[in-house]
Amino acid sequence: MTLPSPLRSAIPALAALATLALHACGGGGPPPFPPAGVNVAAVVKQPVAEWDEFSGRIEAIDTVELRPRVAGYLAAVHFHEGGEVRKGDLLFTIDDREYRAAAQSARANVARADTRIELARTELARAEKLAAVKAASLEELEQRQGELKQAVADRNAAAAQLRQAELNVEFTRITAPISGRIGRAEVRPGNLVSPATTLLATLVSSDPVYVAFEGNERLYLKYQQFAREGSRPSSREARNPVRVGLASEDGFPHHGEMVFVDNRLDPATGSIRARAELPNKDGVFTPGLFARVQLLGSGTRDALLIHERAILTDQDRKYVYVVGPDNKVLRKDVQLGPHVEGLRIVTAGLAAGELVVVNGTRKIFAPGQAVNPFKVPMDQPELQPPPSAAGR
Repeated sequence: MTLPSPLRSAIPALAALATLALHACGGGGPPPFPPAGVNVAAVVKQPVAEWDEFSGRIEAIDTVELRPRVAGYLAAVHFHEGGEVRKGDLLFTIDDREYRAAAQSARANVARADTRIELARTELARAEKLAAVKAASLEELEQRQGELKQAVADRNAAAAQLRQAELNVEFTRITAPISGRIGRAEVRPGNLVSPATTLLATLVSSDPVYVAFEGNERLYLKYQQFAREGSRPSSREARNPVRVGLASEDGFPHHGEMVFVDNRLDPATGSIRARAELPNKDGVFTPGLFARVQLLGSGTRDALLIHERAILTDQDRKYVYVVGPDNKVLRKDVQLGPHVEGLRIVTAGLAAGELVVVNGTRKIFAPGQAVNPFKVPMDQPELQPPPSAAGR
C-alpha cells in the first residue's frame, strides 16, 4: 500500500522518536544518536540604511553625431576606430582646394575694397578743400562723401565674404568637440559628403557616465513622504548616493550620486525616470550596459539582521530555527525586509541576541530536537569549528 506523501516524509522523524523511546524504556535498541552539530549566530542589531534596488542602463552624458558643415570629397580619416579621442583632435579632412581658392579671391576683394576707400578719402579731402574756397559745389562734396560711405560698406561686405570663405576652409577639418570614445567611420576617403546630412561618425563621452533607471509610483510616494518628514532629502535637491553592479559583478562595488529625477510620472507605466552620475576613469562602463542599481531608500535606523542561510520556507511562510534552553531548537516564523550589507533585515519574529541556526538546518528534523551548537559570526555561517569542538 502506498502511504500519503505527508506520512512518508514523517517516517524518519517517527523512527528516530521510536528509537529514543525504546532506549528510555530499557529496550534492546541501539543508543540514541549524538546531537547534530550546527553553526549558530546571534541576531545582529545595528544601525542600517535601507537601499531600494532597480534595473538600469549605462548612458553617455554627451553623444555627438559628427556631420560635415561643407560639401566636398572626404580626403582622410585621422583616428583609430573605437578608440579614445581628446577634445580638439583632428578626425576627418575634406578636400579644401576649392575653399582655399575662394578664400584667396575673397582676400583680393578686400584688398580692392581697401584701395577704393583710400581713393574715396582722397577725393573727399580734395572736394572739402575746394568747397572751403568756394571752388566746388555743395553737391560735389556730398557726392564724394557718399562715395566714401559706399566704399566702406563694400569693404565690410568683402570682409564678411572673406570670413565665410575662411570658415569654409576651417570646416574642412573636422575636430572632436568633446573628449570620449569614437565609433567607426561611416564614410571612407574618396566619397562625397554633404553638409548636415552625411553622418561621419558618432562620439560619446566616457567619463563620467550616467546610469538611467525607472522607479515605480509606490517608491516615489515613499521618497516624497520621507522628504516632507525630513528623514531623507529628495533626489531633486540632494545628490543621494547610489551603488551600482554590472551583470558580471557580485554586489554593488561602484558608487555614484543622483543628478536627475523627471518632473512627471509616465501614466502608461506608472513609473518615473531618474539617473545617477558615476565616475568612469578606468573605463569599466560602456554606454548600453545593463546595470543593477541601489538607491538609498531611507535614513539610518536600528534593525535586526540575519544571514540568508538561516532562512527556511514553509509554503508561503519564512521561518528560522532558534536554539533555546537545553540546546533544543525552536521554530520561529519571521517577516523579512531588504538585504543590507550581505545580511537580511528581520522586521518581526526575532529579538536581538537570539541564537539562530545559520548552517546545518538540514540536520534538524523537527522543533524540540537537541543540537550541538557552535557559535560563529553572523556573516561567516560556514566557519568550521576546531576539531575539539566538533568531536564533543
